[in-house]
Amino acid sequence: MYENLISYLILVLVLAIPLIVTAIGGLFTERSGVTNIALEGIMIIGAFTSLVVINRVSASSVGGPFILYLIGMLVAMVAGILISFIHSIASIKMKANQIISATAINTLTPSLAMFLTLSLTLGIAEGDDKLPVPGGQFKISEVPLLSDIPFIGDLFFSQFYPALYIGILIIVLAYVILYKTKFGLHLRACGENPHAADAAGINIFRIRYIGVSISGALAGLSGFFYVTSFTTVFNNTSVSGFGFLAIAVLIFGNWKPFKIMLAALLFASLVTLAEGIAYFPTLESLGINKHLLSMLPYIVTIIVLILTSKNSRAPKALGQVYDQGQR
Repeated sequence: MYENLISYLILVLVLAIPLIVTAIGGLFTERSGVTNIALEGIMIIGAFTSLVVINRVSASSVGGPFILYLIGMLVAMVAGILISFIHSIASIKMKANQIISATAINTLTPSLAMFLTLSLTLGIAEGDDKLPVPGGQFKISEVPLLSDIPFIGDLFFSQFYPALYIGILIIVLAYVILYKTKFGLHLRACGENPHAADAAGINIFRIRYIGVSISGALAGLSGFFYVTSFTTVFNNTSVSGFGFLAIAVLIFGNWKPFKIMLAALLFASLVTLAEGIAYFPTLESLGINKHLLSMLPYIVTIIVLILTSKNSRAPKALGQVYDQGQR
């Protein structure tokens, strides 16, 4: 029973980290006042580009799997930033509808990933749209001494991916940046009252460009985390729906880093329960329909959002095109 519980909790953490990282990316762009529902498409591009690179570079040639993992992370983040510029230019500079701009990216990226895979013959076999995912080489078997700590050692220091610690670090950094720095104050001001922020000398456009770029970097990074932790092959549908789940987690978490973390853990625990009910023989013996369990995370999310809607508070200027000529 203990081993089953540990295995279940490890899966919860593995699923929660990409959710958290993507939602934190959404937090930065929405706190600046720009809606970015293109997180899904950015995850796909981040995963695709990073896999192309790590499949072409051997771990031994760069100094080991950890260095290769860092390279994959950087490539995914750069790709995420570059694709997010499309949304930045359209929604900030050209003042286009932010939902339409982001939807265009979500439509473009899956097809682009498939086209490049097939046209450049990057797949597992010729004519195949699936990329191999060498994620197993990045798993850390144990941390000496720390892995011997009862429960904590099994959960956090044995058989884990570096994404676990990086995700925790991102949560802490997000809180510090948003609430303890001048940039964080300016970012939140742009999302709440951009005209007042502009009057105070804050460059609204610059802050929003940075906010969208951060969301692109984190969503791309999350795509890399997701595919290397969960899959052995990747195609344009591998992260299908995950970016939208992260947006739900962002709203559920009321646009606050630690609440986002709790929301992601709750959602991940319910999703994992549906897929891993075999870890709990007592529940499995009840004969609960697996499809019903698969619906549970979404049902619970809807119920909680209804109950907490009065206390949910999005940035006041979220989704609004900023025009210096208006007041």
